[in-house]
Amino acid sequence: MSRADAACYAAKDSGRNRVHLYDPGDRELSLRQGQMTWVSRIQRALDEDGFQLFYQGIAPVTHPQNTNSHIEILLRLTGDVDEVIPSGAFIPAAERYGLMPEVDYWVVEHCLRWLSAYQANGGAEIKRCAINLSGATLGNDKHTARIRDCLRRHHIDPQLICFEITETSTMANVDQAKRFINEVKQLGCRFALDDLGSGLSSFGYLRDLDVDLVKIDGSFIRDLDSNPIHRAMVEAIVGIAGVMGLGSIAEFVENARVVEILREIGVDYAQGYHLARPRPLAEYPLPSG
Repeated sequence: MSRADAACYAAKDSGRNRVHLYDPGDRELSLRQGQMTWVSRIQRALDEDGFQLFYQGIAPVTHPQNTNSHIEILLRLTGDVDEVIPSGAFIPAAERYGLMPEVDYWVVEHCLRWLSAYQANGGAEIKRCAINLSGATLGNDKHTARIRDCLRRHHIDPQLICFEITETSTMANVDQAKRFINEVKQLGCRFALDDLGSGLSSFGYLRDLDVDLVKIDGSFIRDLDSNPIHRAMVEAIVGIAGVMGLGSIAEFVENARVVEILREIGVDYAQGYHLARPRPLAEYPLPSG
């Protein structure tokens, strides 16, 4: 059945009134067949709460040891025998087959539910919680109402929530993305533009989208201590962000020297394995006493 489904989707993507014959040697069809397997697992995870939320700390560059007040929520899929599958393995299939709005909503709902329980237990350390949203969600009119409903049901201050969107996620329909951002910001939430610098129109999107923070693409950060071109790029991004009154975050920070350079450049926040590794959200430290 999965082979037939893969062939049907291939025919559909080719245009109207098309037929696609199954061939075991067809690499594209094999890829689709693999993605169809992920689709069924994703759908089951949505139905049975088979996802897990992880978090990774984001620290002020001036105080890199403080990784608990600002966190990013990361999605994982629970596999067999307690296997934890990173999102990069299954998100492409979810994007291709239209499941991302439901995946995003699952993350928002379960994250805010956890935040509500955390605060009910006296937790007050978290000042900002970043949640990723896909391009499909930016183009989904009902998602604004869903976010509003989640915030109200779980009694979460909207200013705690910062939604992260990527450059590429806004490219398909910039006007739709702008409308979504404006509507959600009216609720009190914030936005960060992720992977800034990865596209050719980076600064154009920065000008057009009403975001509060920029996350500099990790490809410029990894070798910041040895690549002068990447350092110049980061300096340019931080300079423009500063003029626009936006905060800046460097991701993929993997050594202490990079932290020093980020401090010299004037980057506000840092994120990466050198500072904090992803951990299950259920293990976030609760207030003592």
